[in-house]
Amino acid sequence: MMARRGFIALSAAVAALGLAGFATRSRPVPVPPPLPKPEAPLTVFHLGHSLVGADMPYMLAQLAPDGHGYNSQLGSGTSLRGHWEPDEPILDFETANQAPAFRDAREAVASGDYDAVVLTEMVELRDALKYFDAAKYFEKWVELASNASPAPRLFLYETWHKLDDPDGWLERIDGDLERLWVRELTGRASRRHPDQPVYLIPGGQVLAAVARAAENGNIPGLDSREALFARTPDGALDAIHINDLGTYIVALTHFAVLYQRSPEGLPHQLTRADGTPAQALPADAARRVQQIVWQMVTALPRTGLGAEARDA
Repeated sequence: MMARRGFIALSAAVAALGLAGFATRSRPVPVPPPLPKPEAPLTVFHLGHSLVGADMPYMLAQLAPDGHGYNSQLGSGTSLRGHWEPDEPILDFETANQAPAFRDAREAVASGDYDAVVLTEMVELRDALKYFDAAKYFEKWVELASNASPAPRLFLYETWHKLDDPDGWLERIDGDLERLWVRELTGRASRRHPDQPVYLIPGGQVLAAVARAAENGNIPGLDSREALFARTPDGALDAIHINDLGTYIVALTHFAVLYQRSPEGLPHQLTRADGTPAQALPADAARRVQQIVWQMVTALPRTGLGAEARDA
């Protein structure tokens, strides 16, 4: 009887610890305070995978003030753990990381050379959290950045899942932001490093807003979410990778958050990282997309925009 009572007590303690852990992970993450608006061009480090890609940071540099600089470390489907652990292979490392953009991530984030560091996690995000210790490694990157001198501004780039996700593409974007991206991924780092807040670059939210507007007939010449996504060499839809139009939208989103400025009026005819002209939206469609980007960025307090930027 005593043994059984001990087993029951132990089971109850384990269950309580599990519930406590769940409660901690599910606890709302405080909204970080507004950031001062940058007064000069930024140097930015991008860490991630093919949903960052070579073209998006290159487009961002064309939108940003003269003097904007950047480096990156990328892979294909690479997790934050994969970037951290030296013995883990990074798929397509050689092709994804070319001079002059590439810089070793650990060295870069610790260097103090950057005004901003932008992190993102692999998708499927549920798998990253369950199998790749995403919250643990997110915290490692935050801690590394916080120890740099000077410490950079830190941003989480929220991406998206496949268009054919069984739970629905828009539904995943709507439901994942606070629950998975913010609470599950960043919550641990936010609790342990409150002096190093992480701000949001809402790529998935903006892409979804543009898709909804297009499908409601509110963007001239753009009528579907599929129009923002790439095609495979045989012409089939690539359900995860965006094309030049989608990349332009994500670059506008990065610009609006990093510089706390409306992207309205920015150029819409840009080049890819290889120097070739990118597919461009018509001018009137680009203006509407720029408006949507700013509306979304200013509506989400985690982007760090203060009242001055929001009212501008």
